[in-house]
Amino acid sequence: MLMSSILGENLFDEFFEDFARPAKRPVKYQVPSVMRTDVKESNTGYELHIDLPGYKKEDVKAELKDGNLTITATSNVENDKKDENGRFIRRERFYGNCSRSFYVGEHVEQTDIKAKFEDGILKIFVPKKEAKPVVEEKKYITIEG
Repeated sequence: MLMSSILGENLFDEFFEDFARPAKRPVKYQVPSVMRTDVKESNTGYELHIDLPGYKKEDVKAELKDGNLTITATSNVENDKKDENGRFIRRERFYGNCSRSFYVGEHVEQTDIKAKFEDGILKIFVPKKEAKPVVEEKKYITIEG
């Protein structure tokens, strides 16, 4: 094409280059997309250490349903700055959440799981439990004679 030879072959490279890069946000507004988790097994159970920096205890919820332990963390950050006349010169808001689920088994109950949140780390202990064998009940049909 004639235009590309006149203007150079990389006319739009710089223009489109920024679209390929992820948007950069200040670190204090970033919410982890994946909860980094360490799982340690012992003879009695499993200990999970989930990194949740920047979250408060009230922002974190743990739910056990159908054998799945789901951890959800929600972040609401508002940063309003006004000038001396009370007009906004900058107003930023960030709302986000992340969650992660672990299958712990249907035999584990809510009261069996222990959780503690300190220094941005959620520590959860899930005990090992043997699945109770299902006793097959024989059901006979009465045969009349």
